[in-house]
Amino acid sequence: MGEHSGGPSSVTHNSVSGNAVIAGPLVMAGRVESLTLPAAPPSVTPRQVPRPSALFVNRAKELEKLRAAERDRGAGRIIVVSGLGGMGKTQLVAHWAARVLEQSFPGGHLYADLEEVRRDGAVDVGGVVAGFLRSLGVHPEFIPAALGERTALFRSVTASRDTLVVIDNARQAAEVRPLVPATGLLVVTSRTRLPALSMDGAVQIALDPLGPGAGTELVHSWRVADPDGSAAALVRLCGGLPLALRAVGEWLARRPHLGLNDAVRALDADGLPRLEDGTTSVNTVLDMAYMSLPAPTRRLYRLFGWLPGTTVTGGLVTAAGVPDADEAMGDLLTANVAILVESADRPRRLRLHDVVRAHAREVVRELGEAERDAVLRAVTDFYVAAVAHADIRVLGAGRFRLQPPPARPLDELCAHETLFTNGAEALEWLDAERGNLLALLRVATEERWYDAVWQLCESLWPLYHSRKHHADSVDAHRMGIEAAQWTGRTDVEIRMRNQLARAYYGLGSYDEATQELDAAGELLGSVTDTRLSGMIWETQGLVALAARRPEDAHALFARALEANAARNDGHGVIVQTYNVAQALLAGGRTQEALDAAGRAAALAVESGDEAMLPRLGIVQAQALHKLGRVEAAAEAAMRAAEQAAARKLYAKLDQALGVLGEVAASAEDARLRAACEAKSRELRRDAGVPSGE
Repeated sequence: MGEHSGGPSSVTHNSVSGNAVIAGPLVMAGRVESLTLPAAPPSVTPRQVPRPSALFVNRAKELEKLRAAERDRGAGRIIVVSGLGGMGKTQLVAHWAARVLEQSFPGGHLYADLEEVRRDGAVDVGGVVAGFLRSLGVHPEFIPAALGERTALFRSVTASRDTLVVIDNARQAAEVRPLVPATGLLVVTSRTRLPALSMDGAVQIALDPLGPGAGTELVHSWRVADPDGSAAALVRLCGGLPLALRAVGEWLARRPHLGLNDAVRALDADGLPRLEDGTTSVNTVLDMAYMSLPAPTRRLYRLFGWLPGTTVTGGLVTAAGVPDADEAMGDLLTANVAILVESADRPRRLRLHDVVRAHAREVVRELGEAERDAVLRAVTDFYVAAVAHADIRVLGAGRFRLQPPPARPLDELCAHETLFTNGAEALEWLDAERGNLLALLRVATEERWYDAVWQLCESLWPLYHSRKHHADSVDAHRMGIEAAQWTGRTDVEIRMRNQLARAYYGLGSYDEATQELDAAGELLGSVTDTRLSGMIWETQGLVALAARRPEDAHALFARALEANAARNDGHGVIVQTYNVAQALLAGGRTQEALDAAGRAAALAVESGDEAMLPRLGIVQAQALHKLGRVEAAAEAAMRAAEQAAARKLYAKLDQALGVLGEVAASAEDARLRAACEAKSRELRRDAGVPSGE
């Protein structure tokens, strides 16, 4: 069952003398000063902008505009590079960044392609900001849930470091405004000018098609021989689009016996066709490039056309039936139609250029439904198993789950690639796959693969909960509820509604959370497993506690405690007793809270459930402080801090130090209070949080 990490935010004191002295103040302060904090992660400057291609020529004018805008940042901290798809916007920025990064942006560079996080036209900006914060060294436990708070923290973190942020495929100004660093520069690529950003002082740089001279130079960079001047004709037929010209180059590279004039003849006399909106279609050239690829690589290309997401790993490619996955992925990279995606997870991740991905979808439209269905079913089965393995790595095999364990072990599921080896790596893999998984859930729902839908939702709980992706969780669990109803699984619907309620709870939307919990509560009479009842009562208790209804919360946690005891769930009993203690404390029933926390702590020691000890120690310290038992409160808070430090629980350590500092302040122990504040600053510094946040 879940667990509430928070507690009452205010502390009152019944009887604390202004002259109270904590026994051994120098000893207590020394214990704080000697706390061994979790080792800070290695300081790694992010370098996320895609690598520049060697096939890049004659954008001197645009490069100079970028340099000038970077030098004159007083005029604005935003640059918008606009142009048609396939014009080379990302490559222009990549070449510029490679030249100026070390000198101008010592804080590093951050990158996001908004197409990868776009859901039904809308972008999860909060998820992008959270990813940037992690890349800048902020510990996940200190990343807030709300977009406004995340944006404020992002500004604070970048205030002391000159940082470059590059955003691809923006459609609206609102998508990128929260991503402007406090110190540094935001560079946005878009197919439109985003005129609203001009109000923010943005510098607009339009990227036009290559002219005859520049285009010819690009062609000659990969095919020098041009006896009849065919390069100029090729540039004209390709509309000056670098992507189209590179595709022709790939076609010729696989036909060394042909010349540029053969490529000209292969294209229609009128060149690339025009679309209804007046833009140029590169599909004619991409058709040529696609047909020149080896059969396994064409199969991978088609996979991109069917996939609802944007990136692939070798394990997924193999699961989808593509032979020689590594070689096929290498072919697409060599052909300059795909790029390697920088991510924090272990496997190599590949993405097609968005124009090429659109062409791949056109290619597969001409193919039969049977092949599509077989590929998507294989992809879905792969993800259901892999995500279940990730869930087990993060939360352990003992977590209550409604779905059966994966039938195949992870090393058999991904025989030629290691996805993750421990919980931390599993969480990073889930986060890297987040956009793909939400898109897959939509497709699986449309295909009525309902068992896959709810199983994915159940297994995604550790990602959505720990990384605070509450908006994604809401979307996913709405589909999970639909899947449960179609399959007639009342137990699944209860779990889906509970997890949806937890997402609303994380967003502070308590009315919505209550609606889901009420609907789940009406179903409890149809199931016999008391763990489901306990889950609902626990979440109802958390909502009641957050809404300042401690008596209601106490009654609900007590029911959840009974449900866990009926199942002999030792950990659940400890968690619910902890929740009971929090509710009692918030309701002013301080001695009862202290007694409950003490009972839970004894059970935790007896069962070896050491992760709960810091949480319980904090409640004990708060209760003792309210009762005026200053020395005992200080000892309980100190012990909780030591336990949290030993288990590398950043947030709980910070909370314990805060409680100890409050106890020291009420006792006028300046030395201990200063030691707590200094250690908390050190902890937050190591966690990547600026002072004052």
